[in-house]
Amino acid sequence: MMPNRPSVLLVYAALAASLAFTACSAGGEAVSSTPPSGRGGGQNPPVPVTAAPVEQKSVPFDMQAIGTVIAASTVAVRAQITGELISVNFKEGDEVQEGQVLFTLDKRPFEAALLQAQAQLQKDQAQLANAKAQAVRYQDLAQRGIATREQVDQMTTQAAALDATVAADQANVQSARVQLDYATIEAPISGRTGLLQVHKGNLVRANDTIPIVSINRITPVYVTFAIPESMLPQFKQYMAAGTIHVDARAPNDTGAASIGKIDFIDIAVDNTTGTIKVKGTFPNEDRKLTPGQFVNVNVTLTTDRNAIVVPTVAVQSGQQGTYVYVIKADNTVELRPVVVARTHGDDSIVRTGVKPGETIVTDGHLRLVPGSRVSVKTGRGNSDKAAS
Repeated sequence: MMPNRPSVLLVYAALAASLAFTACSAGGEAVSSTPPSGRGGGQNPPVPVTAAPVEQKSVPFDMQAIGTVIAASTVAVRAQITGELISVNFKEGDEVQEGQVLFTLDKRPFEAALLQAQAQLQKDQAQLANAKAQAVRYQDLAQRGIATREQVDQMTTQAAALDATVAADQANVQSARVQLDYATIEAPISGRTGLLQVHKGNLVRANDTIPIVSINRITPVYVTFAIPESMLPQFKQYMAAGTIHVDARAPNDTGAASIGKIDFIDIAVDNTTGTIKVKGTFPNEDRKLTPGQFVNVNVTLTTDRNAIVVPTVAVQSGQQGTYVYVIKADNTVELRPVVVARTHGDDSIVRTGVKPGETIVTDGHLRLVPGSRVSVKTGRGNSDKAAS
């Protein structure tokens, strides 16, 4: 069965029309669906960023640590004799001076013992005097042939024995006097008293395990802290140069820090932590530091007078190292590699890469590539500076 000829002719006519349209388009200007580029169709909008200048200023070379306050001296006051406590001559927390009477024990038993020892001494001294006189008398009688040599030796030995007895009595008198002195307890050092453990009327025992009171000498005090062993060579170098400055402040203390000086470095590094202990002495005249307290220690080794400083947030890290974006005069940015020596607070001290007076990007890095145009905002509330 033959196909319908009018339908075939319509198909052929449509194909011919399509080919003719294509040919006409090929002979004229091509049509592009891509939007015009920045070069032909206008500039891309500048990238908004914040910026800050590169500065040159004095920056301390310091380090921070956690320290512990230690009293210069600590004494636990104990009784050296057993007796009744009859007076307490201070209040808890008082500042006491060396030699100040703190406690008094009942002296009567010790006064009686001293009198008894003195009486025994006097008795034996009288016997000694008589024995020496007898020895001299028998010596004279022996020379005249009246006394025998044995009698002379006996009198001489008796005098020598009494001489030793008198010496022992003198020691007993001295011991009794010392025991009597122990009934008055004085402050062995100047400092601040702690909690009173025994009150008036109680019986205190000689060398009891619990002290009557403890005294801390807190002017001056010591602060110990640890530094990494990698810092030890620099620490010793600046310590020898006399440039080290140390201060300590209690956590949450908004007042002025206590100023001290480093006077001791331990003789060995702790292998378990890789640190070494350092001790500083603080006058502590204002009593701000308390023994046992944890403090924040800041050690300034030296001060770099001409450090090149940039905000730490401006320094970025990439595959080739650290870099910053420097804003040029035409408001385009340049990627500049930098070498950071160290950080101090929110700043980074740069060894090479930038110069004082240059402006660098501190925020907005993610949208930047070298050559990007920027709209700068300094970060201090100034209005944007549009790209020219």
